[in-house]
Amino acid sequence: MAVPKRKMSRANTRSRRSQWKAAAPDLVPITVDGRVIRVPRPLVRAYQRGVLRPED
Repeated sequence: MAVPKRKMSRANTRSRRSQWKAAAPDLVPITVDGRVIRVPRPLVRAYQRGVLRPED
């Protein structure tokens, strides 16, 4: 793990943290059991195979 060699200033810490932005996952519409649901793209195959069940 990377360890800083010196104490970082408060201004630099806050500006670094402010650069990080969370993005909502892109939801893809798929049909499961005759219903159209929107699921995150990485989970499409799991829903189609029946590994994951949509919540009612």
